[in-house]
Amino acid sequence: MELLPDIKVYIEQKFGNLEKFLKRFSGKPIELQVEVGKPSQHHHKGEIFYAEANLILPGKEFRAVNNNYDLRVAIDWVREELARQIVKYKEVRIENRK
Repeated sequence: MELLPDIKVYIEQKFGNLEKFLKRFSGKPIELQVEVGKPSQHHHKGEIFYAEANLILPGKEFRAVNNNYDLRVAIDWVREELARQIVKYKEVRIENRK
C-alpha cells in the first residue's frame, strides 16, 4: 500500500508534537519509526488498518500498536499511547530519585 501524501502529513503532525515530551533528551539520539498499512487486501470490514510506532531513546524503547477500522483513528491511538508511556516513564524516574 502506497502512503498517500495527506496521511504522511497527518503522521508528521501527530508525532511531531511528541517533542514536547522529549525536551530532556534534546541533543541525544532519538529515533521514531512509524509503520501504517493494511495487512491484507481481502479484508474489507472491521479492523483492517494498523499503525505501529517505536520510539527509541537512550536507554529506553517505547512501542505502541493498534488495529482499527480507520487509519487515522489507529494513528491517533498509537500517538496517545506513546505519550502515555513517556509520561509514565518520566514519573517513575522522578519517583526513583526521591
